[in-house]
Amino acid sequence: MDGKTIDFTAAEWHVMECLWAHAPLTGREAAQRLQTETGWSRSTVLTLLRRLEEKGAVASGTEGGLKRFRPLVRREDAALRETEDFLGRVYHGSLCMMVSSLTQRQTLPQEEIDGLYALLREMEAKQDG
Repeated sequence: MDGKTIDFTAAEWHVMECLWAHAPLTGREAAQRLQTETGWSRSTVLTLLRRLEEKGAVASGTEGGLKRFRPLVRREDAALRETEDFLGRVYHGSLCMMVSSLTQRQTLPQEEIDGLYALLREMEAKQDG
């Protein structure tokens, strides 16, 4: 699964982040981890896990007599899908407009500026060669 057709709510993102970091997890383990971050009850977490399973983002299987959940979508694929959606919706697909907007209110550290230059040089080299 590549994450291109699955949209996550903010709550589902929390659950997916937990699974990406710690999978496989039982419902109880996921609920314990998420309860400290979000205050959600076990039933809320189980509902979200079930919803993610229905979407095809999460799979479950029995291991050692316990039902365990694991992500079927890679974090990188889901993040790219979310970023592309945001960029298209908010900035009409313009990466330049987004970066300009982000840098108008805050100063970028030199390390980030250097990283952006390196990324641009890399992209330019790919287009030239």
